[in-house]
Amino acid sequence: MADPDDSLLTRIGWRGNLPADSKEHAGTTIARVIAQHRAGYELHDGLHAFNAQPAPRFLKPGIDPGMRPAVGDFVRITSARPPLIEQVLPRRSELARAAAGERHQRQLIATNIDTVMVISGLDGDFNPARIDRYLMLVEGSGARAVVILTKADTADNIEEAIAEMRKRVPAQTGIHAINAKSAESIAPLLHYFGPGTSTVLVGSSGVGKSTLTNTLLGESRQATNAVRETDSRGRHTTTYRALIQLPHGGCLIDTPGMREIKLTGEESLAGEQFGDIEELAQDCRFGDCSHLSEPACAVRAALEDGRLDSARWQNYLKLRDELAAAADSLEAQMRRKSESRVLTKALGRRLDEKYGRH
Repeated sequence: MADPDDSLLTRIGWRGNLPADSKEHAGTTIARVIAQHRAGYELHDGLHAFNAQPAPRFLKPGIDPGMRPAVGDFVRITSARPPLIEQVLPRRSELARAAAGERHQRQLIATNIDTVMVISGLDGDFNPARIDRYLMLVEGSGARAVVILTKADTADNIEEAIAEMRKRVPAQTGIHAINAKSAESIAPLLHYFGPGTSTVLVGSSGVGKSTLTNTLLGESRQATNAVRETDSRGRHTTTYRALIQLPHGGCLIDTPGMREIKLTGEESLAGEQFGDIEELAQDCRFGDCSHLSEPACAVRAALEDGRLDSARWQNYLKLRDELAAAADSLEAQMRRKSESRVLTKALGRRLDEKYGRH
Protein backbone atom coordinates (compact mmCIF):
# COMPACT_ATOMS: atom_id res chain seq x y z
CA MET A 1 0.00 0.00 0.00
CA ALA A 2 1.56 3.31 -1.06
CA ASP A 3 1.22 6.64 0.68
CA PRO A 4 -1.33 9.05 -0.83
CA ASP A 5 0.27 12.06 -2.52
CA ASP A 6 0.66 15.34 -0.69
CA SER A 7 -2.31 16.95 -2.51
CA LEU A 8 -4.67 14.37 -1.01
CA LEU A 9 -3.18 14.79 2.45
CA THR A 10 -3.43 18.60 2.13
CA ARG A 11 -7.20 18.13 1.92
CA ILE A 12 -7.11 16.75 5.43
CA GLY A 13 -4.71 19.31 6.89
CA TRP A 14 -1.22 18.02 6.03
CA ARG A 15 1.49 20.72 6.09
CA GLY A 16 4.97 20.46 4.58
CA ASN A 17 6.81 17.58 2.95
CA LEU A 18 5.84 13.95 3.34
CA PRO A 19 8.06 11.91 5.69
CA ALA A 20 10.70 9.81 3.99
CA ASP A 21 9.86 6.15 3.40
CA SER A 22 11.83 3.51 5.27
CA LYS A 23 12.02 -0.27 5.35
CA GLU A 24 10.45 -0.18 8.82
CA HIS A 25 7.29 1.41 7.41
CA ALA A 26 7.10 -0.54 4.15
CA GLY A 27 3.54 -1.52 3.36
CA THR A 28 2.00 1.31 5.41
CA THR A 29 0.12 4.42 4.36
CA ILE A 30 -0.63 7.78 6.02
CA ALA A 31 -4.08 8.85 7.17
CA ARG A 32 -5.52 11.29 9.72
CA VAL A 33 -7.55 10.55 12.83
CA ILE A 34 -10.90 12.31 12.39
CA ALA A 35 -12.79 10.76 15.33
CA GLN A 36 -12.24 8.47 18.30
CA HIS A 37 -14.88 6.09 19.63
CA ARG A 38 -14.91 3.44 22.31
CA ALA A 39 -14.70 0.76 19.62
CA GLY A 40 -11.74 2.33 17.81
CA TYR A 41 -10.81 5.19 15.52
CA GLU A 42 -12.18 6.75 12.35
CA LEU A 43 -9.53 7.82 9.84
CA HIS A 44 -9.43 9.68 6.52
CA ASP A 45 -6.81 9.38 3.76
CA GLY A 46 -7.92 12.39 1.72
CA LEU A 47 -10.38 10.35 -0.33
CA HIS A 48 -12.26 8.07 2.02
CA ALA A 49 -13.15 7.69 5.69
CA PHE A 50 -12.69 4.27 7.28
CA ASN A 51 -12.38 2.58 10.66
CA ALA A 52 -9.11 1.41 12.23
CA GLN A 53 -7.80 -0.13 15.43
CA PRO A 54 -4.73 0.91 17.44
CA ALA A 55 -1.73 -1.44 17.55
CA PRO A 56 -1.59 -3.45 20.82
CA ARG A 57 1.23 -1.32 22.29
CA PHE A 58 -1.12 1.70 22.38
CA LEU A 59 -3.47 -0.25 24.66
CA LYS A 60 -0.96 -1.03 27.41
CA PRO A 61 -2.30 0.18 30.80
CA GLY A 62 0.85 2.08 31.79
CA ILE A 63 1.30 4.04 28.59
CA ASP A 64 1.19 7.84 28.73
CA PRO A 65 -2.23 8.82 27.28
CA GLY A 66 -0.48 11.50 25.25
CA MET A 67 1.34 8.80 23.32
CA ARG A 68 -1.91 7.29 22.03
CA PRO A 69 -3.51 8.46 18.77
CA ALA A 70 -5.74 11.53 19.16
CA VAL A 71 -8.12 13.46 16.92
CA GLY A 72 -5.99 15.44 14.48
CA ASP A 73 -3.06 13.02 14.44
CA PHE A 74 -1.47 11.84 11.23
CA VAL A 75 -0.73 8.16 11.58
CA ARG A 76 0.82 5.28 9.66
CA ILE A 77 -1.49 2.32 9.19
CA THR A 78 -1.06 -1.23 7.94
CA SER A 79 -3.01 -2.86 5.13
CA ALA A 80 -4.65 -5.31 7.56
CA ARG A 81 -8.43 -5.57 7.82
CA PRO A 82 -9.32 -3.58 9.78
CA PRO A 83 -6.21 -1.39 9.39
CA LEU A 84 -3.93 -1.07 12.41
CA ILE A 85 -2.48 2.25 13.56
CA GLU A 86 1.25 1.49 13.83
CA GLN A 87 2.77 4.94 14.35
CA VAL A 88 1.73 8.46 15.36
CA LEU A 89 3.68 10.94 13.23
CA PRO A 90 5.32 13.95 14.95
CA ARG A 91 2.79 16.60 15.95
CA ARG A 92 3.19 20.25 15.01
CA SER A 93 0.88 21.36 17.83
CA GLU A 94 -1.04 19.89 20.78
CA LEU A 95 -4.00 21.39 22.60
CA ALA A 96 -4.49 19.71 25.98
CA ARG A 97 -6.13 20.21 29.34
CA ALA A 98 -5.91 18.33 32.62
CA ALA A 99 -8.36 15.44 32.85
CA ALA A 100 -11.18 15.72 35.40
CA GLY A 101 -10.37 14.44 38.88
CA GLU A 102 -7.57 14.95 41.35
CA ARG A 103 -4.75 13.72 39.11
CA HIS A 104 -3.38 16.31 36.69
CA GLN A 105 -3.09 13.97 33.73
CA ARG A 106 -2.90 15.62 30.31
CA GLN A 107 -5.91 14.98 28.10
CA LEU A 108 -5.40 15.81 24.44
CA ILE A 109 -8.21 17.83 22.87
CA ALA A 110 -6.77 18.01 19.35
CA THR A 111 -3.42 17.87 17.56
CA ASN A 112 -1.83 19.36 14.43
CA ILE A 113 -4.01 22.44 14.61
CA ASP A 114 -3.23 25.98 13.46
CA THR A 115 -6.05 27.97 15.07
CA VAL A 116 -8.10 27.53 18.24
CA MET A 117 -11.38 29.43 18.18
CA VAL A 118 -12.43 30.11 21.77
CA ILE A 119 -16.19 30.57 21.54
CA SER A 120 -18.36 32.37 24.09
CA GLY A 121 -21.96 33.50 23.80
CA LEU A 122 -22.92 37.14 24.26
CA ASP A 123 -25.57 36.02 26.75
CA GLY A 124 -25.29 34.53 30.23
CA ASP A 125 -22.37 32.42 29.00
CA PHE A 126 -20.07 35.43 28.58
CA ASN A 127 -17.29 35.00 31.13
CA PRO A 128 -13.96 36.78 30.49
CA ALA A 129 -12.22 34.85 33.29
CA ARG A 130 -13.10 31.54 31.64
CA ILE A 131 -11.83 32.86 28.30
CA ASP A 132 -8.53 33.76 30.05
CA ARG A 133 -8.27 30.13 31.12
CA TYR A 134 -8.84 28.84 27.59
CA LEU A 135 -6.24 31.25 26.23
CA MET A 136 -3.66 29.98 28.71
CA LEU A 137 -4.19 26.44 27.42
CA VAL A 138 -3.87 27.63 23.83
CA GLU A 139 -0.73 29.66 24.48
CA GLY A 140 1.53 26.65 24.94
CA SER A 141 -0.13 24.54 22.26
CA GLY A 142 1.70 25.81 19.19
CA ALA A 143 -1.55 27.17 17.71
CA ARG A 144 -2.90 30.72 17.61
CA ALA A 145 -6.01 31.76 19.52
CA VAL A 146 -9.04 33.67 18.21
CA VAL A 147 -11.93 34.80 20.43
CA ILE A 148 -15.37 34.34 18.84
CA LEU A 149 -18.37 36.00 20.52
CA THR A 150 -21.59 34.45 19.23
CA LYS A 151 -25.26 35.48 19.36
CA ALA A 152 -24.45 39.00 18.22
CA ASP A 153 -27.87 39.11 16.54
CA THR A 154 -29.65 39.08 19.91
CA ALA A 155 -27.13 40.89 22.13
CA ASP A 156 -27.07 44.54 23.15
CA ASN A 157 -23.67 44.43 24.87
CA ILE A 158 -21.45 43.75 21.87
CA GLU A 159 -19.19 46.79 22.07
CA GLU A 160 -18.80 46.47 25.84
CA ALA A 161 -17.90 42.79 25.58
CA ILE A 162 -15.33 43.42 22.84
CA ALA A 163 -13.80 46.28 24.87
CA GLU A 164 -13.62 44.04 27.95
CA MET A 165 -11.88 41.28 26.02
CA ARG A 166 -9.51 43.70 24.29
CA LYS A 167 -8.25 44.76 27.74
CA ARG A 168 -7.52 41.13 28.64
CA VAL A 169 -5.98 39.56 25.55
CA PRO A 170 -2.76 40.19 23.61
CA ALA A 171 -3.04 42.79 20.85
CA GLN A 172 -2.53 40.21 18.09
CA THR A 173 -5.41 38.00 19.27
CA GLY A 174 -8.40 38.37 16.97
CA ILE A 175 -11.83 39.10 18.48
CA HIS A 176 -14.97 38.67 16.35
CA ALA A 177 -18.62 39.12 17.28
CA ILE A 178 -20.85 37.06 14.98
CA ASN A 179 -24.24 35.56 14.36
CA ALA A 180 -23.24 31.91 13.86
CA LYS A 181 -26.35 31.25 11.76
CA SER A 182 -25.48 33.87 9.15
CA ALA A 183 -23.04 33.16 6.30
CA GLU A 184 -22.57 36.91 5.85
CA SER A 185 -21.78 37.43 9.53
CA ILE A 186 -19.13 34.70 9.65
CA ALA A 187 -17.43 35.84 6.42
CA PRO A 188 -14.59 37.60 8.38
CA LEU A 189 -13.63 34.20 9.82
CA LEU A 190 -13.02 32.56 6.44
CA HIS A 191 -9.42 33.80 6.18
CA TYR A 192 -8.53 31.51 9.10
CA PHE A 193 -9.42 28.51 6.92
CA GLY A 194 -7.69 27.29 3.80
CA PRO A 195 -5.99 24.24 2.27
CA GLY A 196 -3.68 22.56 4.75
CA THR A 197 -5.10 24.43 7.78
CA SER A 198 -6.85 22.94 10.79
CA THR A 199 -9.03 24.80 13.29
CA VAL A 200 -10.59 23.54 16.53
CA LEU A 201 -13.66 25.05 18.22
CA VAL A 202 -13.74 25.07 22.04
CA GLY A 203 -16.25 26.49 24.48
CA SER A 204 -19.19 25.66 26.71
CA SER A 205 -22.26 23.74 25.58
CA GLY A 206 -24.80 25.94 23.84
CA VAL A 207 -22.44 28.70 22.66
CA GLY A 208 -22.96 27.86 18.98
CA LYS A 209 -19.98 25.66 17.99
CA SER A 210 -22.16 23.23 16.04
CA THR A 211 -24.23 26.07 14.56
CA LEU A 212 -21.04 27.74 13.33
CA THR A 213 -19.85 24.40 11.91
CA ASN A 214 -23.11 23.97 9.99
CA THR A 215 -22.90 27.48 8.55
CA LEU A 216 -19.30 26.93 7.44
CA LEU A 217 -20.36 23.65 5.82
CA GLY A 218 -23.42 25.18 4.18
CA GLU A 219 -25.57 22.33 5.51
CA SER A 220 -27.04 21.11 8.81
CA ARG A 221 -24.71 18.24 9.58
CA GLN A 222 -24.07 18.84 13.30
CA ALA A 223 -26.99 18.58 15.75
CA THR A 224 -27.91 21.76 17.63
CA ASN A 225 -30.09 22.56 20.64
CA ALA A 226 -31.47 25.65 22.33
CA VAL A 227 -30.04 26.83 25.67
CA ARG A 228 -31.92 27.35 28.93
CA GLU A 229 -33.13 30.91 29.36
CA THR A 230 -32.28 30.90 33.09
CA ASP A 231 -28.52 30.43 32.75
CA SER A 232 -27.80 30.20 28.98
CA ARG A 233 -26.52 26.64 29.46
CA GLY A 234 -26.83 24.12 26.67
CA ARG A 235 -26.86 20.36 26.45
CA HIS A 236 -24.06 18.36 24.85
CA THR A 237 -25.25 18.19 21.25
CA THR A 238 -21.72 17.26 20.13
CA THR A 239 -20.77 14.13 22.09
CA TYR A 240 -17.28 13.48 20.71
CA ARG A 241 -14.50 15.33 18.93
CA ALA A 242 -14.76 15.09 15.15
CA LEU A 243 -12.64 16.49 12.31
CA ILE A 244 -14.63 17.73 9.32
CA GLN A 245 -13.42 18.84 5.87
CA LEU A 246 -14.74 22.25 4.84
CA PRO A 247 -15.91 22.93 1.26
CA HIS A 248 -13.67 26.01 0.84
CA GLY A 249 -10.57 24.23 2.16
CA GLY A 250 -9.19 23.44 5.57
CA CYS A 251 -10.40 21.20 8.36
CA LEU A 252 -12.54 21.96 11.39
CA ILE A 253 -12.64 20.04 14.67
CA ASP A 254 -15.88 20.43 16.62
CA THR A 255 -15.65 19.47 20.30
CA PRO A 256 -18.16 18.74 23.07
CA GLY A 257 -18.84 21.57 25.51
CA MET A 258 -16.35 21.71 28.37
CA ARG A 259 -17.70 22.13 31.88
CA GLU A 260 -14.24 22.14 33.47
CA ILE A 261 -11.07 23.68 32.04
CA LYS A 262 -8.24 22.49 34.26
CA LEU A 263 -4.67 23.63 33.74
CA THR A 264 -2.16 20.86 33.13
CA GLY A 265 0.64 22.42 35.20
CA GLU A 266 2.77 23.03 32.12
CA GLU A 267 1.35 26.48 31.31
CA SER A 268 3.24 29.70 32.03
CA LEU A 269 2.04 33.04 33.34
CA ALA A 270 5.04 34.71 31.72
CA GLY A 271 3.59 34.30 28.21
CA GLU A 272 1.58 36.77 26.18
CA GLN A 273 -1.70 36.36 28.08
CA PHE A 274 -0.36 37.66 31.42
CA GLY A 275 3.12 38.77 30.44
CA ASP A 276 2.30 42.42 31.23
CA ILE A 277 1.53 41.54 34.87
CA GLU A 278 4.74 39.53 35.15
CA GLU A 279 6.65 42.54 33.81
CA LEU A 280 4.97 44.87 36.30
CA ALA A 281 6.05 42.59 39.17
CA GLN A 282 9.66 42.91 38.01
CA ASP A 283 9.49 46.66 38.76
CA CYS A 284 8.51 46.18 42.41
CA ARG A 285 11.12 47.38 44.91
CA PHE A 286 11.32 43.96 46.58
CA GLY A 287 11.92 40.77 44.64
CA ASP A 288 9.62 38.80 46.95
CA CYS A 289 6.86 41.42 46.90
CA SER A 290 3.45 39.95 47.75
CA HIS A 291 1.71 43.00 46.18
CA LEU A 292 -0.31 43.56 49.35
CA SER A 293 1.22 46.34 51.47
CA GLU A 294 4.89 46.64 50.51
CA PRO A 295 6.16 50.12 49.54
CA ALA A 296 6.92 50.89 45.89
CA CYS A 297 4.82 47.98 44.62
CA ALA A 298 4.45 48.42 40.86
CA VAL A 299 1.45 46.07 40.70
CA ARG A 300 -0.55 47.99 43.31
CA ALA A 301 0.35 51.27 41.61
CA ALA A 302 -1.02 49.92 38.31
CA LEU A 303 -4.20 48.76 40.04
CA GLU A 304 -4.69 52.16 41.64
CA ASP A 305 -4.19 54.21 38.48
CA GLY A 306 -6.28 51.86 36.30
CA ARG A 307 -3.52 50.46 34.11
CA LEU A 308 -4.30 47.00 35.52
CA ASP A 309 -7.90 45.82 35.73
CA SER A 310 -8.74 44.52 39.21
CA ALA A 311 -10.91 41.63 37.92
CA ARG A 312 -8.09 40.51 35.63
CA TRP A 313 -5.64 40.72 38.52
CA GLN A 314 -7.86 38.55 40.72
CA ASN A 315 -8.13 35.98 37.94
CA TYR A 316 -4.35 36.05 37.52
CA LEU A 317 -3.93 35.25 41.23
CA LYS A 318 -6.43 32.39 40.99
CA LEU A 319 -4.70 30.90 37.96
CA ARG A 320 -1.28 31.36 39.57
CA ASP A 321 -2.34 29.36 42.62
CA GLU A 322 -3.99 26.68 40.49
CA LEU A 323 -0.92 26.42 38.28
CA ALA A 324 1.33 25.99 41.31
CA ALA A 325 -0.95 23.25 42.70
CA ALA A 326 -1.01 21.48 39.33
CA ALA A 327 2.79 21.63 39.07
CA ASP A 328 3.12 20.19 42.61
CA SER A 329 0.71 17.40 41.69
CA LEU A 330 2.69 16.58 38.55
CA GLU A 331 5.93 16.49 40.53
CA ALA A 332 4.38 14.19 43.12
CA GLN A 333 3.07 11.85 40.41
CA MET A 334 6.50 11.67 38.77
CA ARG A 335 8.10 10.97 42.15
CA ARG A 336 5.64 8.15 42.84
CA LYS A 337 6.31 6.63 39.41
CA SER A 338 10.05 6.81 40.00
CA GLU A 339 9.71 5.17 43.42
CA SER A 340 7.50 2.46 41.94
CA ARG A 341 10.10 1.68 39.27
CA VAL A 342 12.83 1.42 41.91
CA LEU A 343 10.69 -0.93 44.02
CA THR A 344 9.85 -3.06 40.98
CA LYS A 345 13.52 -3.40 40.06
CA ALA A 346 14.46 -4.27 43.65
CA LEU A 347 11.74 -6.93 43.78
CA GLY A 348 12.97 -8.34 40.48
CA ARG A 349 16.52 -8.62 41.82
CA ARG A 350 15.35 -10.41 44.97
CA LEU A 351 13.32 -12.89 42.91
CA ASP A 352 16.31 -13.51 40.64
CA GLU A 353 18.54 -14.13 43.66
CA LYS A 354 16.05 -16.53 45.23
CA TYR A 355 14.85 -18.47 42.19
CA GLY A 356 17.51 -17.71 39.59
CA ARG A 357 17.07 -15.79 36.31
CA HIS A 358 14.92 -17.56 33.74
